[in-house]
Amino acid sequence: MSLLQTIDTNPNFTPKQAVPDAERLISGNPAYKTWAQDASKGEKVLTGIWEATPGEHHSIKGTVYEFCHIISGVIEIDEKDGETKMYRAGDSFVMKPGFVGVWRTIETVRKIYVCVYD
Repeated sequence: MSLLQTIDTNPNFTPKQAVPDAERLISGNPAYKTWAQDASKGEKVLTGIWEATPGEHHSIKGTVYEFCHIISGVIEIDEKDGETKMYRAGDSFVMKPGFVGVWRTIETVRKIYVCVYD
């Protein structure tokens, strides 16, 4: 088993499809696709590609640490009691454990994610 994992930003396998939980949906009709590409440390570190169509939902990280790198699209994130930040293709950011806010997909977004679970 190799300890080097390449993340394919345009995977050719069928993604897992989902929609936001009803209690998290704010507006629109966003749909999500996830192409999971690696699981490590007993599935506590997950990496892959995630895509969302336009819409708005509550983002609550709980104990999860998530690194994101935007491949395409445009989003805004409103941190509760914080500022609003816009991210576009080429931008990277981290949502730390305890993050609570609103995720607004303005243009269909595709990102690389690395999630670290407790």
